[in-house]
Amino acid sequence: MIYQFPWIHTPVRTALAIWNQLTKTDILELTKGSVMMRERSRVEDTIHSMQKAGARSLQVISDFDMTLTRFAYQGKRVPTTHNILNNRLLINEDSTKKMKELLNRYYPIEIDANLSPEEKLPYMVEWWTKVHELLIQQRIRKDMLAHAVRESSAMLREGYRVFFDCLAEQRVPLLIFSAGVGDVLEEVIRQNDVFHPNVHIISNYMDFDHAGILQAFKGQLIHSYNKREGALSHATALRELHGRPNVLLLGDSLGDLSMADGVSEAQNILTVGFLNDQVEDRKESYMNSFDIVLVKDETMDVPNAILRYIISETRKVHRKKVDTT
Repeated sequence: MIYQFPWIHTPVRTALAIWNQLTKTDILELTKGSVMMRERSRVEDTIHSMQKAGARSLQVISDFDMTLTRFAYQGKRVPTTHNILNNRLLINEDSTKKMKELLNRYYPIEIDANLSPEEKLPYMVEWWTKVHELLIQQRIRKDMLAHAVRESSAMLREGYRVFFDCLAEQRVPLLIFSAGVGDVLEEVIRQNDVFHPNVHIISNYMDFDHAGILQAFKGQLIHSYNKREGALSHATALRELHGRPNVLLLGDSLGDLSMADGVSEAQNILTVGFLNDQVEDRKESYMNSFDIVLVKDETMDVPNAILRYIISETRKVHRKKVDTT
């Protein structure tokens, strides 16, 4: 007698298939070991809502240093936009030493999990002000910035080209909100061939005299803990952001969470935080603040996967229109 066991003929389900049945999204990257979420279901609901609305309702707001750029590479720190200026082409040895002393003094305060943003604020103003004064004293030449960036070890995160190109293709505005140096930031993006028309930058920009020598910094000082004021003051100026109530926000500091405060009539805001340093000390505060926390992840894998999912509905609609014409 032959016995039939139907279950033998049933294919073994993969881990991804099981994940798809248990969740509302099929973003495999969210299962990476570097990913932490406090409320997974809320993250999935938000991403699903953003997908239904499509690319036309989306804008991306991102920090730059240690968010779009790597924190480290092969065990060495990657320079921030301010650090790139710490170059023998631009400043002398004494100023290099002073900038390092300022970093050693103020950076521990910036990432101290025991201090509130309000307690950190005056120290951040001191730090940025002293660094800018130091740079102005060096009479930096504008025509040397591109050379300094080219000579530096500045690196965008792995997968950056997919990120920038996808947003440009879908005409999704990318607002880069940086406490770094805008002139240097632009040069980094330009030299990586991803400075697309949809990219808008709010940062600390240098003011050069008629001879191309740095004489001051323009406008209000932007540091890591006053981005809310900048977000509110610049929100109405960028028409491209109007009518886009869904926001994907990327940052590496708790101060970055306020970058979306200028978004009018926001519907869905999904926040992704890169936790690069002092992980154990800061993990709890990041988990309580960001929707998704990426621990020591030097890639854009998760943001890229979220973007692919959000715009997938838009691409389906576009294909249907093409097929009917």
